[in-house]
Amino acid sequence: MSTGSASIDRRPPGFFGRLSEGVADIGEITLAWVESVGDITLFAWQTFAWMVTRLPRKDTLVFAFYQIGVRSLPVVALTGTFIGMVLAVQSYSQFRAFGLETQLGAVINRSMFRELGPVLAATMLAGRVGSSVAAELGTMRVTEQIDALVAMGANPIRYLVVPRFLACLFMIPSLTIMAVFMGVVGGGFYCTYVLNVDSFYYVNNARYADANWDLLYGVFKSVFFGAAIAILSCYRGFNCLPGAEGVGRASTAAFVQSFVVILVLDLLLSIALDNVYYFIWPEYAV
Repeated sequence: MSTGSASIDRRPPGFFGRLSEGVADIGEITLAWVESVGDITLFAWQTFAWMVTRLPRKDTLVFAFYQIGVRSLPVVALTGTFIGMVLAVQSYSQFRAFGLETQLGAVINRSMFRELGPVLAATMLAGRVGSSVAAELGTMRVTEQIDALVAMGANPIRYLVVPRFLACLFMIPSLTIMAVFMGVVGGGFYCTYVLNVDSFYYVNNARYADANWDLLYGVFKSVFFGAAIAILSCYRGFNCLPGAEGVGRASTAAFVQSFVVILVLDLLLSIALDNVYYFIWPEYAV
């Protein structure tokens, strides 16, 4: 059937057509990812520059420390306690099969020191604080409050980002120590009072198996986690799309991206710290 205009070919593209479309989609995603990484890097550089140039006012810092650190302590402590108990429950049957119940303390403590403590504290910080910061700054972007700061000659990164960044950077080690402490207490309580593990051998084995390096291991990683959470959350808030939907997406993206970055940093920092440990004490290398 012929028409006056050229007919449109609606047949599905061939193999090479679909392949070229797939390559184009991958290229578009890659370019968008590279652009986002570049924007986040520039955003972080501006934050560091303002942090070094001039610190925020004391009252602003104290308020940020309270909102981000102090108000996060109860949920971190509660979660850490139950994580320690869960470790005791999951590990007891395997250790009992080999008659090693008294070694549970060493395993639980080291797990909390090195991995679960810092990752748990960072995850709770990303969920409670990161989403809140992204939503707050996103609302300020949508309602043009950030533009008003710029119009008045104030730098929004200095006034809005630097206090939150410093609060996350300096408070997450305290949250990590709290999570570790409550996890150790919760695991010890459940093992000795519920599972009837001998408390003397439990504590003695845990004391000799764990070292100061294990606690430093987790606290050192938590500093990088806190910096990543602050930068990503503030960046998502500053680049929020218009409307309530944009604020919601910014909040969700801040948590998801922070969580992924936490896991990636956890892997990379664990590898680096293990190499440093075996370099300083080569006699412990396997």
